[in-house]
Amino acid sequence: QVELVESGGGLVQPGGSLRLSCAASASISSFNAMGWYRQAPGREREFVARVTRNDYTYYADPVKGRFTISRDNAENTVYLQMNNLKPEDTATYLCYAALPSMSWGKGTLVTVSS
Repeated sequence: QVELVESGGGLVQPGGSLRLSCAASASISSFNAMGWYRQAPGREREFVARVTRNDYTYYADPVKGRFTISRDNAENTVYLQMNNLKPEDTATYLCYAALPSMSWGKGTLVTVSS
């Protein structure tokens, strides 16, 4: 197990940007993958993006072209750059690490509203 701490959430207007960070308590260079899910009130958790150990990236269709995931092995941190945010992006964003066993952070709230 590894501890994951998310940060960077907040309130932003539609069309705005945020960058989420997920700091790990251990070296991430050997993890199979890290990524993000999100969960809106009353809805199931849904996949957002992930980056593999070999730096392959995958995105959910609703965020393609707007979100970018990246990893900094030196900082043991994964980032999610979110641009052109929409109200439907409002959710708690949770970071995960696949070691291969799964570890989860507690989440950071993103609210997109005018």
